[in-house]
Amino acid sequence: MSGSSNSLASKILANVFPRVPDFYGMINDQCDVCAQTMDALAEFMETGTEEKALQVRELEKRGDEIKERNMTVLNQAFATPMDREDIYRAVTSIDMIINYAKTTIREMEGLGLKPDEHTREMVQMMREGVDALKRGFQKLGVTPSLADQDAEAVRKAERNTEKAYRRAIADLFQVDAHLRALDNNESRAHSAALTHVIEIFKRRELYRHLSNTADRMAEAADVLHDIVVQIS
Repeated sequence: MSGSSNSLASKILANVFPRVPDFYGMINDQCDVCAQTMDALAEFMETGTEEKALQVRELEKRGDEIKERNMTVLNQAFATPMDREDIYRAVTSIDMIINYAKTTIREMEGLGLKPDEHTREMVQMMREGVDALKRGFQKLGVTPSLADQDAEAVRKAERNTEKAYRRAIADLFQVDAHLRALDNNESRAHSAALTHVIEIFKRRELYRHLSNTADRMAEAADVLHDIVVQIS
């Protein structure tokens, strides 16, 4: 009888005070996949192998699964440890970074481009930024006041990526230097020049896409900062 009473009381309490889902842990799950995805993308930029390209795609699918799970729990949750809108923004902004990593692979394959020194540099900087983002979100449930340092580290990584992007564009459009390196034979030179111009615009699209990926990373850092301000 006592056991039945305790069980009934527990059910009543559960209805009156529903358990708050562990949104900190759920967002950390997304950050883990995001960091793994950026690691795989960085390794792809080093090797250019199909194996690493496939790994990025598989991680993006895993990221989608976790995002959908988190959204479902959020929609069904009676109470949350922070503002619902901030949880939504965190989930979607982290997922966007993962999506951009996959579309980087897609763009490179579609344009027939291989990694170069600029793509390696930009992705490495974003890799560092995503690692900082992961550290920041891990601190939210423990020492939220310290997480803002990581948010700033993410913003710094975005700024460094933007600088690398501008260096890449400047290098790409040194047309005179490239033309001087072409064969002196006029017909062959014209053909090579045209091919090179097409390559320039393809790579510009890729560099810009990577710069936009860094922007998504900075947006996630802004969400982290907003949550820190709210719960600290």
